[in-house]
Amino acid sequence: MEFSDLELTATLLSLKVAFWATLFTLPIAIALAWVLARKQFPGKLLLDCVVHLPLVLPPVVVGYGLLLAFGSQGIFGAPLERYLGITVIFTWKGAAFASAVMALPLFVRAIRMSFEHADRRLEAAARCLGAPAWWVFLSVTLPISIPGIIAGTILGFARSLSEFGATITFVSNIPGETQTLPLAIESLIQMPGGEGGALRLTLISIVIAFAALILADRIDIWLANRRREG
Repeated sequence: MEFSDLELTATLLSLKVAFWATLFTLPIAIALAWVLARKQFPGKLLLDCVVHLPLVLPPVVVGYGLLLAFGSQGIFGAPLERYLGITVIFTWKGAAFASAVMALPLFVRAIRMSFEHADRRLEAAARCLGAPAWWVFLSVTLPISIPGIIAGTILGFARSLSEFGATITFVSNIPGETQTLPLAIESLIQMPGGEGGALRLTLISIVIAFAALILADRIDIWLANRRREG
């Protein structure tokens, strides 16, 4: 099976975008998941709804919202470009940002569940021994929540790879810059003689998605077994 330059470029760019989207999202997701799992405060339901909004909104709506906010005339995009020289629209960084926004709910759901089921007796014991709250979180809470964090990361990475609607709306479909696997498939479908390339990229996407789902499922089973043993 021989791949064209367009197909190879789109595959590598997708992996790059998904990697940086995952790296950017993970610490934010951990913080949000911990707050939603452990804290009670006014506006918690609103925060929960905002975090999960990308799951229920059409991706094009999310992309258009990002375009309005981070475009060259946007409320965030204009000062970023003017004062820091940072431009995300029509760049691979913008594609990574759009993918991160769409993947965030999957990260938070998996990690939040892990935090909710963590054995708080271990945390209480650490606090009784005089450990500060931040050290209890780093040395106890995070390690026992690792399976959920890994599962969320895998699902989020896979979601970032498959993002289409928000990406094409926010950063367009630019070969070599923002044209990820789903966008390349769409372009090849519209191109005379591009069916073979579209099929190859579709198979690559399916293989990656299956691998991610199977790995996440194995981790879920491992986590369930650990809970029963505990």
